[in-house]
Amino acid sequence: MKALVTNIQRFSLTDGPGIRTTVFLQGCNMRCEWCHNPETIPMKPVELFYREKCIACGRCDDGCTAEARVMSSKEMSVEDVMREIRQDKRYYEESGGGVALSGGEPTLHADFAIALADACHKEGIKIAIETNMSLPWAHIEPVLRKMDFIMCDIKLNATVEHMKFTGVDNQTVFNSVGRTSKLGIPMIVRTPLVPGVTDSIENLKPIAEYIAKMDNIVRYELLNFNPLGGSKREALQKEDLSVEAKPLAKEKTDALLAALLEVKGLEVKVI
Repeated sequence: MKALVTNIQRFSLTDGPGIRTTVFLQGCNMRCEWCHNPETIPMKPVELFYREKCIACGRCDDGCTAEARVMSSKEMSVEDVMREIRQDKRYYEESGGGVALSGGEPTLHADFAIALADACHKEGIKIAIETNMSLPWAHIEPVLRKMDFIMCDIKLNATVEHMKFTGVDNQTVFNSVGRTSKLGIPMIVRTPLVPGVTDSIENLKPIAEYIAKMDNIVRYELLNFNPLGGSKREALQKEDLSVEAKPLAKEKTDALLAALLEVKGLEVKVI
């Protein structure tokens, strides 16, 4: 079983409980303008050219030793990935962590995700997933049932705006989040705070009220805007439509948190 892996990030502290090794997979069905991993969106490897690293050696065809030209992903088997994961097993055990599957959209690689989860569980390693919940329930349910922890996005409450900014309808997202709550697996719901798009209380409060009724919700996380996707879009020779966007000031995030305190029974945190 193989999949295209864009990165394996060790010692992650933001992809679920404890210390995590996060496995990023190539391919996503959404087209979010603000994506901070835009190289993971295509379903095949793409080249990134970091102009500032180029030493003008003229040996591009032989492979770039300066790493100015890099491919976004490479094919790896479950065992290839497990060799990376095993290196930090002691840290998972001590911190209550494990592995996290991310992307891109990892449920696009359902068979690989299930096989990796089985391999992790066989060795006593817990596994989490970060998913946009937008694929059909029949497709994602077998993957989710293999997970020990789930992190998912609800980006926009309004259907028209969700379609405009992601290219995907959000009704499947809401439906899948509701169904997942009945699986009993701990889940964090997240909304990226994109200035002028998702960062209003009118957007956030209905989402908070929807998930507050669910028994498996650990908390609602507001992810402050991440500008790192800009350099990657430049390396992909694509226009950065979020070039003017900046992370929200603490005064703004504090105001959002204060407003969401009105939603009872839900922990809210800015990341």
